[in-house]
Amino acid sequence: MKKKITALLLCGALLAGVFTGCGQGAEEKEGTDSVNVSESVSTPETEGGESQAAQGESEAASDPGELTIADISSMELVSRMKLGWNLGNTLDSTGKVGEAAERAWGNPTTKQEMIDAILDKGFNVIRIPVSWGNQMAGAPTYNVLPAWMDRVQEVVDYAYGRGAYVILNIHHEDWHFPSEENEAAASEQLAALWTQIAERFKDYDEHLIFEGMNEPRKIGTSVEWNGGDEEGQRVVNHLCQVFVDAVRATGGNNTLRHLMVPSYGASSSDAALKALQLPDDEKLIVSVHAYTPYDFALNTAGTSQWNNDTRDIDHLMGLLKELFIDKGVPVIIGEFGAMNKDNEAERVKWVQYYLTKAREIGVPCIWWDNGAFTGDGENFGIFDRRKLEFPYPDLLDAMLKSSGAVEE
Repeated sequence: MKKKITALLLCGALLAGVFTGCGQGAEEKEGTDSVNVSESVSTPETEGGESQAAQGESEAASDPGELTIADISSMELVSRMKLGWNLGNTLDSTGKVGEAAERAWGNPTTKQEMIDAILDKGFNVIRIPVSWGNQMAGAPTYNVLPAWMDRVQEVVDYAYGRGAYVILNIHHEDWHFPSEENEAAASEQLAALWTQIAERFKDYDEHLIFEGMNEPRKIGTSVEWNGGDEEGQRVVNHLCQVFVDAVRATGGNNTLRHLMVPSYGASSSDAALKALQLPDDEKLIVSVHAYTPYDFALNTAGTSQWNNDTRDIDHLMGLLKELFIDKGVPVIIGEFGAMNKDNEAERVKWVQYYLTKAREIGVPCIWWDNGAFTGDGENFGIFDRRKLEFPYPDLLDAMLKSSGAVEE
């Protein structure tokens, strides 16, 4: 935060002298807050009548300010990451507007001590999924509720202030449905949203990474989870470029910020990964989600026994190495995990193999934690946020050691 404050002071002085898997995993609770987003969000005006957004764009174009971000390759940045944790089913919850959304899917309000407990164990990456659709106005402004942006920044700072790497994304958005018919509208809204996010976080250094979209796919269709069709894959590629262009246009540290882009659905399938065409940019990271093997890791009706089934893991790591790593493009598995089926010993063996193979090719992995421990749903919880406890110590120990987060 010192870097951020310093940058703001310097910027002020210069201006005086011259002139912003996963599935839901839980059912939404009924009811919504009676807040009209369109009425609650307005465009602040400056004394001269020019909007702050327009003024900011002008200033960014004329003077990018002092950069406080390290100019390093994305491969170098990713090599510093060991093991990550997702703040799942929290800021990404949908169905309510305003601060109540954070608790809409049953998780408590996020606090500093929760993030501290994760980082103190040895995790050094925190991914913060955020759903924005209900927290922003419609066309043409797409302005985000100021209180929501403030809250997102507060949670980001819990981890960023500790020196952790933070991945901030947009999550559970259906408005960027990747079809040709919706492409123009999706591009407009995506650019508007990421411009606001990038402006808010412009002064943060390389510890903050932006992730353009989460699992962009044709929701509710026959190609939702199979790697996509040609149309969907092409539109996702285009939207990734829209995201990159919007962030870069804000200037400042965002000219060097590392950006994560997904394949169709962030899928680990051969079809999706081979169809990914990276945007024209030098600081990119490929985002992949991989709950594999499916029957053991993600399928609630599947098996609780891993049975040393290494085939899918071996294939995935080989494919990532061939398509990206060997070409100098880093990869982060932004979501992985194996749900609890009263099988901690099996999950220990599985995670040891999974993380060891990922570590061999330099791919850090981020556990999807939705805060769920019981019931017949997707129980991916590994950290009890209310008790600040880790219910599966053997699994935790295996994760930390196999990833290299702590010494064996």
